Amino acid sequence: MAEEIRWTPKARAVLDAASELFYARGIHAVGVDAVAERAGVTKKTLYDRFGSKERLVAEYLAERDRQWRAVLQGHLETAGDDPRARVAALFAAAAGWSAARGSHGCAMVNAHAEIDDPAHPAYAVMVEQKRWMLALLVDLAGAAGATDPDALGAQLMLLHEGATVAAGMRAVPEPFAVAGAAAAALLGREGRAA
Repeated sequence: MAEEIRWTPKARAVLDAASELFYARGIHAVGVDAVAERAGVTKKTLYDRFGSKERLVAEYLAERDRQWRAVLQGHLETAGDDPRARVAALFAAAAGWSAARGSHGCAMVNAHAEIDDPAHPAYAVMVEQKRWMLALLVDLAGAAGATDPDALGAQLMLLHEGATVAAGMRAVPEPFAVAGAAAAALLGREGRAA
């Protein structure tokens, strides 16, 4: 198991710089020299805090996931207990996140395009984030009364992921509104079938 990171101001500066650069330019395109320079630290400080670029990449993705979950949790709490309102809130949260922080699409998908080695420390972060999203959507589908929550949750996940990719590529106008409407239609069909 990797040693716990001491979150000093310099470690935070490194993570912030890495997050900005990795998301904007890509993981392989950004070296530790560029991260250290942007953070205003030496490479030695970067390695002292994170041990390796691979660990820094994993921490970048884990931090982005923590931030997304916090944003999403706020939207879900505001939506209350109604599962249909909560699904709508998920798509609204994703739209807001995309507008504010997701101009290049999903950081996990982008990272997976560059890192497909299960031994890389970031790989588990990427996979866990997608599994968590799927589990959340399966739970919401079940709470909405779906006859097959796993199948409906998977459909909702694909709508969310497709909207995220379309938003990053600017391929569809208002992709989260379109995907959210499709999700509402799927949930409505389930409600009529029950």
